Amino acid sequence: MSDLTDAALQSKAWPFEEARRILKRYEKAPPEKGFVLFQTGYGPSGLPHIGTFGEVARTTMVRRAFELLSDIPTKLICFSDDMDGFRKVPGNVPMQAELAQDLHLPLTRVRDPFGTHAGFAQHNNARLCEFLDNFGFEYEFASATEYYTSGRFDEMLLVALERFDKIQEIMLPTLGPERRETYSCFLPISPKTGHVLQVPTLERNVAKGTIVYAEPDGERVEVPVTGGHVKMQWKPDWALRWAALGVDYEMSGKDLIDSVTQSSKICRALGKRPPESLTYELFNDENGQKISKSKGNGLSMEDWLTYAAPESLQYFMFQKPKSAKRLYFDVIPKAVDEYHQQLRAYPDQDLKAQLANPVRHIHGDTVPASDMVVSFAMLLNLASVASAEDAGSLWGFIRRYAPDASPETHPGLDAAAGYAVQYYNDFVKPAKTYRLPDDRERAALTDLADRLRGWQGAPDAEALQSEVFAVGKAHGFDPLRDWFRALYEVLLGASQGPRFGGFVALYGVDESVALIEAGLSGALADGAPAD
Repeated sequence: MSDLTDAALQSKAWPFEEARRILKRYEKAPPEKGFVLFQTGYGPSGLPHIGTFGEVARTTMVRRAFELLSDIPTKLICFSDDMDGFRKVPGNVPMQAELAQDLHLPLTRVRDPFGTHAGFAQHNNARLCEFLDNFGFEYEFASATEYYTSGRFDEMLLVALERFDKIQEIMLPTLGPERRETYSCFLPISPKTGHVLQVPTLERNVAKGTIVYAEPDGERVEVPVTGGHVKMQWKPDWALRWAALGVDYEMSGKDLIDSVTQSSKICRALGKRPPESLTYELFNDENGQKISKSKGNGLSMEDWLTYAAPESLQYFMFQKPKSAKRLYFDVIPKAVDEYHQQLRAYPDQDLKAQLANPVRHIHGDTVPASDMVVSFAMLLNLASVASAEDAGSLWGFIRRYAPDASPETHPGLDAAAGYAVQYYNDFVKPAKTYRLPDDRERAALTDLADRLRGWQGAPDAEALQSEVFAVGKAHGFDPLRDWFRALYEVLLGASQGPRFGGFVALYGVDESVALIEAGLSGALADGAPAD
């Protein structure tokens, strides 16, 4: 056993803890199918959202961890429930009235309101795959429509028909009295209307592999359960997929705890072992509401990538999957800077610490070096005081602070500068509120400006920070954070900000003096940017 494998077996990082549970499934014999199957699920009833990405990213982390522990081959499939009936028109797509005409059709038969694909599900599936491909995930896309109609589920559907009563016994106690009267685990696809029908199963013929149901107009119809003529209700459908494909691992959100419980029972009733699972907490929007595909609230995947590099999103997804997270625009800067802090720490860490480092789970064994010689938070403040319109307008400051840096040698930093300008203009600038200093603050700011005018040394961030501290102490600020809050509110229009010595080193000593003078004169509080 290698040192790496031994360390991974002992690691407390959550992907390794999950991987060890999967490994235990096969401690006596390897899987008959020849590989361990990881699965993620996606409902294309609305545009893909960031929670879907999070599930794929986290499952990939567990898969990579497993591959360190075992030489059993692995596969990951991203399964789209695109044969589900279209129950509600999402509020964030065009052609609302037209889509209302397609209610109850399988999602792959619903028109595409964007006019780019054969159906709504096909459009949403393509959006998801494009996004996942951009991240370099290794996965196989799977369509419920294709799996049902091609016969890949036929064998297990016939088992489900045979064990219909067992499945019903599991499901009926979980339903209300009225729903029990009409519930069937089989949903026929009407040959008349194409609708996915929620109707009782009136007769079963196990030998023929058929069921009989009544159309809404009362006509009794017999259809085979195979070949895409029926699909299964949600919880039996999930169990069918697990059983038919031999899924070994699938995580899901807290809202699906009961679904996991019932689907696991049904999977066993079908004669198969349910997968290992992890229940993760849900993402909330800025108001604490659950993020929803149909509402379109919270952050989309595209939103995040407008303001930050993709690796920062993966870093955010790694953190504490069992804890609820507020997912809105203001989490992006912190995620970017923490990701780069971990990158910088990685080379000097021992093996145990490296295996616990999020960047190891994002990048595998090819962890890159960070080229962020300036933090994202600092770039945001620089964009603010410089009234920057593009990344190029920040590079004059960056080069003075880090002479060896350039857009060519530091492409990540160059991209971050562009992201920072975009983020500043969209979120920081509209919320900035400058104020005038009070008497004590005015005296301290005047003192700081005088000391900076006489600065003789190099623009060293730590030395400048010490000088800023000294001014705060000299003017009786206790706690000192009140002094720094004053600096931020008077000079930057915000209640929080960067290490001010580092900011002066980046922005320039003379420029910082001019900024302080503007704050003292009231030019900033009047809304006029400093020159």
